[in-house]
Amino acid sequence: MTCLKTDVPAPDELDIPALKAKYLAERDKRLRREGGEQYVRPTGDFSDNYAHDPFTPVAERAPLVEDIDVAILGAGFSGILAGYHLRKQGVTNVRNIDHAGGFGGVWYWNRYPGVQCDNDAYCYLPLLEETGYMPSKKFSDGWEIQAYCQKMAEDFELADKALFHTLVEGIVWDESIKRWHVRTNRGDDIRARFVVMAGGVMNMPKLPGIPGIHDFKGNMFHTSRWEHDYSGGSWTAPELEKLRDKRVAIVGTGATSVQAVPYLGKYAKQLYVLQRTPSNIDERPNPPTDPDWAASLQPGWQQERMANFHRGAQAFFLPGEPDQICDIWTEISRNLNLELEADGFPQLDIGEIMARRDVVDYQVMERLRRRVDAIVKDKETAESLKPWFRFMCKRPLSNNDYYPTFNQPNVKLIDVSATQGVERMTEKGFVADGVEYEIDLMIFASGFEVTSDLKRRWGIATVEGENGLSIYDHWENGPATLHGVTTDKFPGMFYMGYIQGATNSSTTEQFGRQAEHLAFMIGETVRRGADKFCATAEGVAGYVAHCRANEVDMSEFQQGCTPSYFNNEGDKELKWALFKGYLPGWDAWRDMLADWRLSPDLPGVAFEAREPVN
Repeated sequence: MTCLKTDVPAPDELDIPALKAKYLAERDKRLRREGGEQYVRPTGDFSDNYAHDPFTPVAERAPLVEDIDVAILGAGFSGILAGYHLRKQGVTNVRNIDHAGGFGGVWYWNRYPGVQCDNDAYCYLPLLEETGYMPSKKFSDGWEIQAYCQKMAEDFELADKALFHTLVEGIVWDESIKRWHVRTNRGDDIRARFVVMAGGVMNMPKLPGIPGIHDFKGNMFHTSRWEHDYSGGSWTAPELEKLRDKRVAIVGTGATSVQAVPYLGKYAKQLYVLQRTPSNIDERPNPPTDPDWAASLQPGWQQERMANFHRGAQAFFLPGEPDQICDIWTEISRNLNLELEADGFPQLDIGEIMARRDVVDYQVMERLRRRVDAIVKDKETAESLKPWFRFMCKRPLSNNDYYPTFNQPNVKLIDVSATQGVERMTEKGFVADGVEYEIDLMIFASGFEVTSDLKRRWGIATVEGENGLSIYDHWENGPATLHGVTTDKFPGMFYMGYIQGATNSSTTEQFGRQAEHLAFMIGETVRRGADKFCATAEGVAGYVAHCRANEVDMSEFQQGCTPSYFNNEGDKELKWALFKGYLPGWDAWRDMLADWRLSPDLPGVAFEAREPVN
């Protein structure tokens, strides 16, 4: 398939200085002094809601007291990929531990109507060639993704060993036995030689700290704990018949809400969509997988496609390189490449290329705003739905039904940007612009703890390494790692996620490479007959210095963005930034790790051999 340049307005149709000023004004309207603290961890009734699994009954079991090689904390893609790569290293005495009732991570919990992945499934679903699986369509449904997670767990012999409905409460290093005590709410004491923190980036729901939230007498739930008993329908058949006589409000207009709103609008008696910041939303091409195309694929096709996607979404296509993805994620790079091709690929320095890319960014965003005008009939509503920010300030989205939903008489958009969020809640509903709206159901599509402090995201009270050192103190000012996967003073503990290193546009590719690297470290410890593995302080310091010397300063771009989880709600001190640019790029980072694994001395780590027995 050949992708053409999209129909964007010509540069001379745009007043770019005026657009820059408009973007900043719209950002300033939404900034809050408390930044990410405007969201709160589930407490009280909501805490029970977070811990409770509405989808799978809890099976009673006796507490486990056992020794294992590896405790993998998480059973989503990160945890499964860790298990897969450990198996390749010959390490199979592992357990995935998760508070969900099955494999899938966020794809287990997210069962709201319309849930799909919002980027190319042929890239996002990992190890497709290894498992022989092919997604049914370009943007897979949530239930299909969770079923694939289960298939992977079974194929990689992880399924029978997993502990579900199990919350980890403490992880403490025991020097006397060179193991971690992993203690849980089920009374377990699992003594693991290694621990892999594989909770991903979307494991802890967050709630907006709305005044009066606990006064509301109606029903409330987070989209990751969808109550089908209340709404009607199911995960695979989202027919929300029980909402026919209900007044419903949903807070948030990000990826989740954009998928759920068309279903809520179809069934609810009245739907209020509470929007602080609109998203940039394109049409969604989602054809079924062409069997002839699938049969034509050659070995290595997925790695090639992921590389193409990464260049298109985060960098630049190579001269003459076709866009294999052909959707909103790669539009800017595609349009820019086709412009450069038409000009004969002139010799431009990086500054000139970036200047041209900036113009394309403004063109694409204007196209998306004009799309709103073409679909939404009420002009005031259309104006409120327009995104006024740079392309990657929020997650790019696609949906064919979201904008048409606002043409329905039972659907009302309520812009809460003037109060930077919902003003307050009452016993009967919520207040916006001084008006009380009575509702029966409040739904929070407010996302997850992504860039907030580590303790909020992990939700584990105690994580202590050598000499009782807390990881939260060790990383008080942000992460300090070796290769983004381990740190000093925490022997045999490994981390997966957006931590110090290059990022890939396919999160599962990024997590997979982290899993490959940490599994090698664990496998090498076993092969050397060592009791203990740990990064050295010198190794960590050297890697941190390397990252800082090669870091792309994205602060100006991020601070110019509208508040979102991408920039931790406008926080200027981003200890846990989601994206930190690595100047040499993804390929260079991946190759650096591969070269390190081939080095005979493995600099930056220490192996402690077993003491001989007299």
